[in-house]
Amino acid sequence: MKLCVIPARGRSKRIPRKNVRLFGGKPMIAWSIDAAQASGCFDRIVVSTDDDEIAEVARQCGAEVPFRRPAELADDYTPTVPVIAHAAQWAQAQGGDWTAVCCIYATAPFMRPGDIRDGLGLLERSGADYAFAVTPYAAPIQRAVRITAAQRVQMFWPEQFSARSQDLEPAYHDAAQFYWGRPQAWLTGKAIFSADTAPLVLPRWRVQDIDTPEDWERAERMQAAMAAEHGAP
Repeated sequence: MKLCVIPARGRSKRIPRKNVRLFGGKPMIAWSIDAAQASGCFDRIVVSTDDDEIAEVARQCGAEVPFRRPAELADDYTPTVPVIAHAAQWAQAQGGDWTAVCCIYATAPFMRPGDIRDGLGLLERSGADYAFAVTPYAAPIQRAVRITAAQRVQMFWPEQFSARSQDLEPAYHDAAQFYWGRPQAWLTGKAIFSADTAPLVLPRWRVQDIDTPEDWERAERMQAAMAAEHGAP
């Protein structure tokens, strides 16, 4: 059996109420629920929240909200793994042979059902404990600079100044969409970013983490462009 867990905390600060704010004509969380449903991967799709409005919107979109997330797992500092472990413990208490648990973020409007299926396939055939989506950085991180207290530029790796970009190793970052994991990995608190994790590489044009108002605006522009050229994601 496969469980989907969508964590959706109520007290978002940088973008207030972002999980239920309208994006592309429907609540943001609805995009994640719809993609999970369309993937055909899951026996249950559960939203883990501490918020009544989010719970009601999630139910209206077809997800389950069978428990209330504890306050100690709903603050600004709680990482993802304990939240999913809490949901996995609940699922095990319900009975059944749970073989995989997938965390899907509530703010992932560009996530595609096929990518969710590909992530499951990668987890199953790789033997890894986790599998999640990554995307390449747009520019070589080895050429990154910081702005100093004196408002000057300083390279993180000055030795790479003369290196050609095509000679530098590609680097990737979390696509902030979904994380497939084996139940035991979640329950034991195993780190997602580890040698026991397999990456599913997505193209940059389909990835946008949404944490700030600027991220939201960029996502709206991306969604409009995708809808105009390819149809809604």
